[in-house]
Amino acid sequence: MTFYSDKSVLVTGGAGFIGSHLVDGLLEAGARVRVMDNLATGRKANLAHCLDRIEFLEADIRDFAACTRAAAGAEVVFHQAALGSVPRSMEHPELSVDVNVRGTLNIFTACRDAGVKRVVYASSSSVYGDSERLPKVEGEEGTPLSPYAWSKKANEDMASLFHRCYGMDFIGLRYFNVFGPRQDPEGAYAAVIPRFFKACLMNESPVIYGDGEQSRDFTFVGDVVAANMAAGRAGEPAWNRPYNIAGGRRVTVLDLAKAVVTLTGRSLKPTFAPPRPGDVKHSLADISAARELLVFNPSVSFDEGLSLSANHYRALFS
Repeated sequence: MTFYSDKSVLVTGGAGFIGSHLVDGLLEAGARVRVMDNLATGRKANLAHCLDRIEFLEADIRDFAACTRAAAGAEVVFHQAALGSVPRSMEHPELSVDVNVRGTLNIFTACRDAGVKRVVYASSSSVYGDSERLPKVEGEEGTPLSPYAWSKKANEDMASLFHRCYGMDFIGLRYFNVFGPRQDPEGAYAAVIPRFFKACLMNESPVIYGDGEQSRDFTFVGDVVAANMAAGRAGEPAWNRPYNIAGGRRVTVLDLAKAVVTLTGRSLKPTFAPPRPGDVKHSLADISAARELLVFNPSVSFDEGLSLSANHYRALFS
């Protein structure tokens, strides 16, 4: 019998890339799962294999009445719903802030009203902003460089406030460049790994913004699921703080492009475009706090995760 056996849980954004993988993990652990998603960036197809085993609520987190319905009866809430992408937030700051801040306030308030005591929410490595320290350590954040980054910092502040005011317990997970199967390769705001795979599989050069020497700590989605589930069952010493969730290895975007070209069997060279405003130069996480307090240990290497992703995108574009 696991911690989640027959527990009622809510996953906001559960039809999205990360959320749908989390739903799979929770179902496997025996949880009773309710999903809330407006399908703006999520896809019901991500849940097609398990729709008969979950309760699905198509609704927007900016709708407080819907949040109230979603939170009712939940014992643990995993708040994954958000409008991602730094470039999108630079172009549409009002939308990113509205969804990510007002929507999160609605979810936290609905959880308070429903008596939910445990909330695990998605934060982001972007909260480190202009801090140049490597590796990134919790408590040494810089100034946010984009509306998206600010919205995630605001969510962390909001969680701290709700804990102090209402006695609720929160864990924030600062995701570092999550990747893996189901990550959407389409659209202007697609993340770098699915964007590179799509380009190469269509015999197009992957486009790098900047000189390619910028580096990222890429994290496989299966490890992010493990971190969420560990956070949801963690004991009291772990609560009411954010944690870095990452793979613990720094990879340059240029090396990533070369690896994707090799995995797709193409003979392509990347093309370069001007750097994008709001992007950080380097990212590498210190995950010692998550290791100690959440017992989080990433188990999928970057190379293994990239290979698994390649299989997914080959099937998608074959």
